[in-house]
Amino acid sequence: MDDRSAADGSLPDPRDGRKHRRPPTGADPATRTPMLHAVGLGRRLPAGGDRPARWIWRGLDLDLHPGESLAVTGPSGTGKTLLLRALAGLDPLDEGTVYLEGRPQAAWAAPLYRARVLYVAQRPALFDGTVADNLARPFTLAVRRGRAGARGKEGGWNGEARPGGRQGRAFAPGMALAARIGWGEGRSRVVEPGFDRERALELLAALGRDAGFLQQPVTALSGGEAQITALVRALLVEPQVLLLDEPTASLDPATARAAEALVARWREAGGGRACIWTSHDRDQLRRVAHREVALAPAGGPLRRGGL
Repeated sequence: MDDRSAADGSLPDPRDGRKHRRPPTGADPATRTPMLHAVGLGRRLPAGGDRPARWIWRGLDLDLHPGESLAVTGPSGTGKTLLLRALAGLDPLDEGTVYLEGRPQAAWAAPLYRARVLYVAQRPALFDGTVADNLARPFTLAVRRGRAGARGKEGGWNGEARPGGRQGRAFAPGMALAARIGWGEGRSRVVEPGFDRERALELLAALGRDAGFLQQPVTALSGGEAQITALVRALLVEPQVLLLDEPTASLDPATARAAEALVARWREAGGGRACIWTSHDRDQLRRVAHREVALAPAGGPLRRGGL
């Protein structure tokens, strides 16, 4: 693992020695307890055909502090997506432990953990229906509908770990919308509690989409429009940690910059928010990240340095 940052908190640019912005106040590991803390992580691919079993990464440590934006980098095949999915509790680990707020991942009820730590895929999974259906869908889940694990008055999440540290059930993939969305004169009428249509329209407008975009069937969306939908959905549910896996890969440069600004605004709006990015665009990572964790090629040594 390569955990890079200059002594003054800026990011060195190996091309010309330029330095980039400092980490946010309070993100210094020496002064703050990490929100997300990973120790000794290892992921092993089993043998298959003529391919021997191998470790993708092993002995990987990672800390993410409040207010911080972290880049995970490395060549293709180093397991960046697998790492983000493991941090989100979506993929298993062969070794190591992930902690959220000092509590092991396995001690959290799965819906509560995933409401706090949200993974946004490069090719997002969208449900049948319209863009609006997809934006409202998370608010049909118990964790966001005022029952155990829903947001409290201060915007935090309630809920306790399951007895004996057992992990709760994941979200039911077939759960239907509890309330539907009706259309009239080009405007939507969303009756799903918690879904903020006006906020959704603000986010879409920042990404160059008008109210009519809400009515688009997801089957008609381009790859970039699917990414817009997934990012807006993630920002609407306001997690504590966003794990962003190439979230703007299919967007034009202007829209990608707008998406970066929205994520930065979300992160800076609450003191207990942080994010991790992956991207093949090094210039983008220099814009959005305070420091870097670099994964080595499979079988190679973990290395250290800076963006």
